[in-house]
Amino acid sequence: MISSLQPGLRLDPPPPGERDYISYSAITSYQSCPLRYYFRYIAGLPERTVGASLVFGSAIHRSVEHHFNELLASDEPPTMEALLGEYDRHWQETDVSVVKFGKEDRDSLGTLAQRMLAAFQTSTLAKPEGHIIGVEEQLRGPVIAGCPDLLGRIDLLVATRDELIVTDLKTSRSRWSAEQACDQAGQLLLYSELVRPLAPRKKLRLRFAVVTKAQKPSVDLHEVAADAKQVRRTKRIVEQVWRAIESRVFYPAPSPMNCTGCPFRKPCRDWTG
Repeated sequence: MISSLQPGLRLDPPPPGERDYISYSAITSYQSCPLRYYFRYIAGLPERTVGASLVFGSAIHRSVEHHFNELLASDEPPTMEALLGEYDRHWQETDVSVVKFGKEDRDSLGTLAQRMLAAFQTSTLAKPEGHIIGVEEQLRGPVIAGCPDLLGRIDLLVATRDELIVTDLKTSRSRWSAEQACDQAGQLLLYSELVRPLAPRKKLRLRFAVVTKAQKPSVDLHEVAADAKQVRRTKRIVEQVWRAIESRVFYPAPSPMNCTGCPFRKPCRDWTG
């Protein structure tokens, strides 16, 4: 695994309002609902509920991370039993009392996880070309002038003779279209700025790996072009969002998508501006 953490990077979360870095997830959180960003990142309010889908996605990520770590250590993939063991351990480490389930329950999600991990094991994603040089790798650096350092977590970094391949894993209810991958490209475009110095002479290849939560799961790879114009556009968006955060522009953005399952519904209703 590459050594990528800059000196002085705090591994423990800093106190609310004292972050000295930004993340793509924080930026998109603000874009979705500025007040939710405030409650989480500035006020540091506890999240009293968490969606089962979020816990499930993190458990799948943990299993896939274990797969690649085993390949990195021994070049031998782990068994399905080992992958499911990692999946179960994530749930065991989660306070299930705060998990909000929908139509699913632990048993049905476990059955779905087994199908998804079986699809992953037989996919080309599970057998990466080249050499794995990073799994769940944290990278940090100045990317946008006037903004704090960008902190990114790269799910998988693979080096071939000519390329450095950056893969971000997603779980989704349905297969992504090319347009959906394009809409989500900002994350990988920003990460490309963090990764590029690691291998400046190699061609950078960016891709999403999307595992679907279906009766018959699929594992699809979507390439994202490392286009300089789109990188500049993404940086400009982040710069504008950060200026709004610095100016303390916080307000609710109510919608069925934002409010359903939000852990801050009561403080949002109590908020008077």
